[in-house]
Amino acid sequence: MKKKLIVIGIESSCDDTAVSIIKNRCVLSNVIIRQRIHKQYGGVVPEIASRLHEKYLILAVNKAISYASINKNQIDAVSFTLGPGLIGPLLVGASFAKSLSMGLKIPLLTVNHVQAHILAHFIQNANMNNTYPEFPFLCLMISGGHTLIVRVNDFFQMEILGSTLDDSVGDAFDKIARMLGLSYPGGPLLDHFSINGYSKKFRFSKPSVKGLNFSFSGLKSQVLQLVNKKLQKDSFFVKKNLSDLCASVQNIIAEMLLEKVLKATLKTGIFRVALAGGVSANNEIRRHFILFARKNKKWEIFLPKKEYATDNGAMIAITGLLKYEKKIFDSMNVTPYSKLKTF
Repeated sequence: MKKKLIVIGIESSCDDTAVSIIKNRCVLSNVIIRQRIHKQYGGVVPEIASRLHEKYLILAVNKAISYASINKNQIDAVSFTLGPGLIGPLLVGASFAKSLSMGLKIPLLTVNHVQAHILAHFIQNANMNNTYPEFPFLCLMISGGHTLIVRVNDFFQMEILGSTLDDSVGDAFDKIARMLGLSYPGGPLLDHFSINGYSKKFRFSKPSVKGLNFSFSGLKSQVLQLVNKKLQKDSFFVKKNLSDLCASVQNIIAEMLLEKVLKATLKTGIFRVALAGGVSANNEIRRHFILFARKNKKWEIFLPKKEYATDNGAMIAITGLLKYEKKIFDSMNVTPYSKLKTF
């Protein structure tokens, strides 16, 4: 009888200290400790994030083991985020994972953070429809650091078909939110205030970008110009129109993303489409893709449940488990990296 693998996943690429334990593909525990302090600085401060990871990691690991109702000696391997991300926080996670691996005398598995977001779809019941996407499929990977269209041929055979030429979609959301006087992180607040807004109230043009690439800098400029112009006439313009502004921004971004993915499906002939990354939790983006898939029967859409869309340890654990099954192990000499490497 095949042994049921138990893998612990450690995620520390930014400001969330996340640890998860999975058995086969089933999540036994998924602990996330959020660092709220960064809100007062308007963004993540790497030095503070690093110190808090040092403080929280042992607590998160102990909680994960307790919630999973296992003994630490039952863990078969340690997986952790090697990159991309903030170097300081990554180094803290890497050092902790290496120590845990040595202490328990179990294999070490490094994980590409972006790849892990995509492979979160292979956690048991991680999708809204509780099924796994078949290979090959296309994945729109959208987060605070990345905006990519990826062709996924196998667990570890992925090809980037398109990416952003400037800001990531998550960064664009945060910067536009700041223009509207909203605090950090701005993306979830835009989503919240857009609920009662009219998405056609303010019209923004889409950039002309060739191929499957994206650009969001022009949209930021349009929003800034609109806000500055209107504020000269009415100092309460943003306050009066906040919901409509948020809804209009979200609508145009959702349209931009959907149009590029549609182009990718026609180019590749692949109509299985998955969304991944923190911004895939955005309600307007999800709504656009769901409605389009309902009208286009060729499409199969895979949306992650929101707890597996934002940064979490489960996506690191499942990627580690899949690497373990293929006997892809790592040495203690691995070094974290900040920029996305090719898959």
